[in-house]
Amino acid sequence: MKLRRCTIVMLEPREQVQFDLQAILQGRTELATNTTWFALAGHLDQPVEISAAQRELIGTLSPRHWVAAGELPADGTVWQPLLDAGLLIADGEAYAGPRARDEALRDMHWWPLSALSHRHARWQGVDSAADMRANDLVTAKGLRRQLGAPPPAVHEYPGQYEPLPPAISDDYDQLLERRTTCRNFDARRSISRELLAQLLQRTVKAQAVVQVEADTEFLKKNVPSGGGLHATETYLLVQRVDGIEPGLYHYHPVQHALIGLPRRCGRPLQEVARAMLSGQDWFADAAAHVVLVPRFARTYWKYRNHAKAYRALLLDVGHISQALYMAATERGMAAFVTAAINEVDTEEALALDGVTQSPVAIVGVGWRSPALETAEFDPNHVVWTLG
Repeated sequence: MKLRRCTIVMLEPREQVQFDLQAILQGRTELATNTTWFALAGHLDQPVEISAAQRELIGTLSPRHWVAAGELPADGTVWQPLLDAGLLIADGEAYAGPRARDEALRDMHWWPLSALSHRHARWQGVDSAADMRANDLVTAKGLRRQLGAPPPAVHEYPGQYEPLPPAISDDYDQLLERRTTCRNFDARRSISRELLAQLLQRTVKAQAVVQVEADTEFLKKNVPSGGGLHATETYLLVQRVDGIEPGLYHYHPVQHALIGLPRRCGRPLQEVARAMLSGQDWFADAAAHVVLVPRFARTYWKYRNHAKAYRALLLDVGHISQALYMAATERGMAAFVTAAINEVDTEEALALDGVTQSPVAIVGVGWRSPALETAEFDPNHVVWTLG
């Protein structure tokens, strides 16, 4: 069997502080510190605790050159746990799974720190809404009570600022005023198939296809994208759209068409939505959820091992979400966007591998409920008129 190190790995020392039991028994109160090493890999979901000997072995191995197991500068008690955890990659069939994930990561040309940040920031099974409620972090006043005062809303330089002339308000300004995040969706009201199609056409549909070679195409959309690559895929969880069966879909931006995806569990769609949205029940009633999923290899084909490529992908998702907000608002609908999602649960629902594709945000659209039950940020009372 031949072995190598995985492609992307970071070694992190973590200091643990605890009371010194020996000192307490002697009548003293002292703190003891202990440093434990962890390895974080780009293709693994969790950090792996490692020993000093394992740390040194990882540092001696190459991610490209294979070494026979018998030639390693350590015995099996050191390297076997690393192999079992996926930090070492083997050429045998028994370890094909970790090797395939590591090779996929390598072939996409991630910048290592971005790969680690993305991989290890993913959530699974988190109920962020329950955590917010338990810690009194749902409202602005609650945030102030628990966290103290925030930094100032505006950073000001000393001196006199020169006023700019106010623009005359027109229809676009009024549209911007109505653009607010909805936390109260009407769970009984559906949107039309034509309306959903218009939202997708205005935001993520390809307006033109530029054919450079038979195997090289570029798309023109109504939103900007880093390098003009438009690497973000659009998936949908449809709950209430007239003429479209409730379910999970993938959107084709050139054909302007949907294809149904298999349901991988028997749970009701709203439960799937709540799991994807990390328990944010105020968003779960949207008529349709648009899941924005970067396809990393598309961007990293051009920006190989580039320190700014992942940032460009996040900006792409932001551009799309704002476009969806505006398109929905223009038609009198409500919208939201959230990055507080359970990426792993979303990947499982949509059959994504989490390596080549992984969700970054979810946008929901639908009709606003007639009753304000969950607080919304509408300080000018443009959407909600308070009695």
